[in-house]
Amino acid sequence: MPRPTPLRPLLLTAALGLTLGVPEGALAQSAASAEEVAQLKSQIVALQAQVNELAAKVAALQAGPAPAPVPTPTPGPTTVAVPAGAAGAGGPQGNLPYYGTASTASKVFNPDISAIGDFVGAIGKSPGGGEPSLELHEAEFGFQAIVDPYARGDFFLTYGPDEIGVEEAYITFPAAPGGFLLKAGKLRDAFGKMNAMHIHRLPFTDRPLVTQNLTGGEEGLADYGISLAHLIPNPWLFLEATGQVYRGQNEVFGGETRGDLSYVGHLRAYRDFGDSSNLDLGGSIAYGVSDAGPGFHTRLLGVDATYRWRPLRRAIYRRFLGRTELVWSRREEPNATPNAFGFYVSAEYQFARRWIAGGRFDYSERAIDPALVDKGGSLLLTYWPSEFSQIRGQYRRTRFGEGGTANEFLFQFLFSIGAHGAHVF
Repeated sequence: MPRPTPLRPLLLTAALGLTLGVPEGALAQSAASAEEVAQLKSQIVALQAQVNELAAKVAALQAGPAPAPVPTPTPGPTTVAVPAGAAGAGGPQGNLPYYGTASTASKVFNPDISAIGDFVGAIGKSPGGGEPSLELHEAEFGFQAIVDPYARGDFFLTYGPDEIGVEEAYITFPAAPGGFLLKAGKLRDAFGKMNAMHIHRLPFTDRPLVTQNLTGGEEGLADYGISLAHLIPNPWLFLEATGQVYRGQNEVFGGETRGDLSYVGHLRAYRDFGDSSNLDLGGSIAYGVSDAGPGFHTRLLGVDATYRWRPLRRAIYRRFLGRTELVWSRREEPNATPNAFGFYVSAEYQFARRWIAGGRFDYSERAIDPALVDKGGSLLLTYWPSEFSQIRGQYRRTRFGEGGTANEFLFQFLFSIGAHGAHVF
């Protein structure tokens, strides 16, 4: 196929041909007039401009139509489909909004990471030993993330003077069939209030005497097991029942075989009284093989109550929180079955934006020898520079069952970095 002749040279040739095709007499006659020569030059210049314009249009047509501009997406939620089966498990229906950002996408394969430090010091003398003068009581490292649309994972590792290990590590299925909340892994037992709290969540520098004497001390009731919780619908209050089964090897229970499991049950009732106050009540039971040997068992019963007052208009300046917890222990032994009892009562009052004052009274018999009774009292002052740190001082007086008395001053520095998930209310 012959190559097309460019348009621009053709137009120039035609213009020159028109100019050269003028008769000689006319040229000679026009040459005599400078004015006519100037007019001819201006016509050639105008014709050259028209040729250039036509050449540009031809080049544009040969290049094809210009691509349509791509619209800039406006920020806002997109939607993702709900996985099949989620609605049947009590989950949402239809499409879910997804507010995706660069930071959100970067966390798809990276969990939320946090680190919490608990530095404690003690002044004074105690016949029971007590805490060292200075120590990093605990460093806790947390890793938390959504596993998939049906589950989330939580890992809490601890480093302390006497232990490096796993405090909790479990997977949670919030929408298990039947409306149940299912957890599996290493858990702190749902027995009462204090046992479920990590050290940095405690309202005081130390745990109450009843916790140390009857429910396992610092480590408390924590073991490998499965937990199942369910809300009981009713028109009066929030009611939750929890049942747990554990391996049966911790500070209280001493199972040695696969059949030596321990069991925990907890019933929680919660109700608001207006916009400023609420009451939280709980009942707990734990049962398992005693550490006294095969064939012997230990049973724990507990009752806890928490009252909160926090006015909405002054919530960052004023609040009051009162707690109490009662525990009964029945421990079978070869020659006896001691029954021990203990409790604590505590109160906290926030009187300024960053200041909290509190007090606590302890009473507890010993699980092995109920005739030995420990009593104590504490006064507390806490300063919160921010939600990421706190400074606490506590005066503690304890009278031990053997007759000795301790007068101590404890101070604590708590600090956290990273993303730390919300705790149970």
